[in-house]
Parts: sequence; C-alpha cells; structure tokens
Amino acid sequence: QNTLIAFNKMHEAALQDGIDIKIVSGFRDFERQMLIWNNKYKKYTTEYRLSPTKAIEEIIRFSTIPGTSRHHWGTDFDIYDASAMPENYQIQLSPEEVQGNGLFAPMHDWLDEYIDTQQTDFFRPYEVDRGGIAPERWHLSYRPVAEQYAQMLTNDILSAKLKSSNLMLLDVVLEHLDEIFQRYIIVD
Repeated sequence: QNTLIAFNKMHEAALQDGIDIKIVSGFRDFERQMLIWNNKYKKYTTEYRLSPTKAIEEIIRFSTIPGTSRHHWGTDFDIYDASAMPENYQIQLSPEEVQGNGLFAPMHDWLDEYIDTQQTDFFRPYEVDRGGIAPERWHLSYRPVAEQYAQMLTNDILSAKLKSSNLMLLDVVLEHLDEIFQRYIIVD
C-alpha cells in the first residue's frame, strides 16, 4: 500500500511536467521468473551454444534467478512515459530508450532530479553496473519496504526454494550460489 501511495504521488508530480509515468512490468511471481529463466537458458545453450556457466552469466545480466527478483516483493517495477510513446510502439526496456536522445530519456532526466531532491523513497537499484546486473534505468524500487525484504533474503532460504523447483541449470546455480548472491543479488 505504501508503495502505491508513493507511486501515485510521483505520478502526480510528473503529470504536472507533462510526463505520464506508467508501469510496464510490476509484480512477477516465482513461477513467471522461472519461465523467463528457463526460456533464456534454452536460447543461450541451443542457439548460442554457451556453456552452462556462460549461460548463467548472460541470463543474470538482465534476468535474475527465480526467488531473487525484486519484482517478487511488490516494491519494484519497470516504468515508461506513456505521453512520449508513438502509436503501436513496442517498449524494449533498453538503454537506447532511456538515455541520450531516447524516447523515454526526458522522463528519466526528470526522475533523476525528483530522486536527487529527496522527494521520494524510490531509487534505482541497478543504476550502475557493479560487475553484475546491467544498468536498468527503468527499474525503480520503493526503499522502505524493499530494504526489509532484501535483508530477509539469504543463501539458505534461496537454496531451499530453488531445490524444490524445476530450474534449468539448478546444479550449476547451486554450486556457484555464494558467488552469484554476492555479485548479482546484493544491491548496495
């Protein structure tokens, strides 16, 4: 509920400047994240013929392991500016859309200022590449609740959940879980 209240406040502030912030991807459950993971696994290992370890690295750059997605918490979502979209445009959620002369860059520039002036509890957990997940300027997180959930997520909890799943590359993921957790899941 607090996430929605904060989003509505931000949305109203943006509307005053001609920006219509909309959510393109919000809550995503474990099963949906596993479907994304398994489909990418098939693509990277069959089409691109990557080794299991390389496939994991490629998948995790933009799609995390089920159970670790911040989208599971109801605190995180991907956004776009509906007022900037041409008819029939397909959102890509790509760096080209959100920086420079990108279609949604003005919204993100506005959002930079909105976040920097402490007018919101939203932040970008993947604002910069820390050697793990690629930057996702479009991904916002509601700090007061997300930080609580992040502190509760542990290797043991994740490992137990994954062991009861049909995750492709499960053995490789579990073998490297400590490294994956530190490199791709922990957000400062």
